[in-house]
Amino acid sequence: MREMMIILVSAVLVDNFVLTKFMGICPFLGVSKKVDSAAGMGVAVTFVMVMATLCTYPVYTLLLVPFGLQYLNTVSFILIIALFVQLVEIILRRFVPPLYQALGIYLPLITTNCAVLGVTLLNITEEYTFAQSVVNALGAGIGFTIALLLFAGVRRRLEAANPPKPFSGMPITLISAAIVSLSFLGFSGVVENLFG
Repeated sequence: MREMMIILVSAVLVDNFVLTKFMGICPFLGVSKKVDSAAGMGVAVTFVMVMATLCTYPVYTLLLVPFGLQYLNTVSFILIIALFVQLVEIILRRFVPPLYQALGIYLPLITTNCAVLGVTLLNITEEYTFAQSVVNALGAGIGFTIALLLFAGVRRRLEAANPPKPFSGMPITLISAAIVSLSFLGFSGVVENLFG
């Protein structure tokens, strides 16, 4: 149980895919303008991360490894991720049209979101068990959602700010993202102190 908590807290705070590994930056910058769309994207990415892990781990361990096809892991993982992205897209279009419209082009881009693929590949390289892989995917999704929501709040404040003209627009957004990312460095010693 202790090991699972370390993996979960590490994935959420210490090894946050967006703020420390810089994966998934496209939706981070594109969807974080509003809290509603940021929350929706966070939930969608978390769902895809967990479901993709539930499928990619058995595919890798039961199909690719026994037949010596490990080199196909990236291709097969992307196909599995694309399947779940399509499922999310169909569900949102049918049941939550405003969120579907708000996410726009960023929803299909979850398929090529390096954070989602990164989680599935990291589970293999870290040699996590099936349960550890699912916990890592859940933590990565929660961390992704937290990063989006935090940055949506920051961007809301930026709209009310009046930065100097050379910094307005994307420059101030990137500077703010860097500051938010730096704040997560403070969590690097937390896991060892909490569970050490």
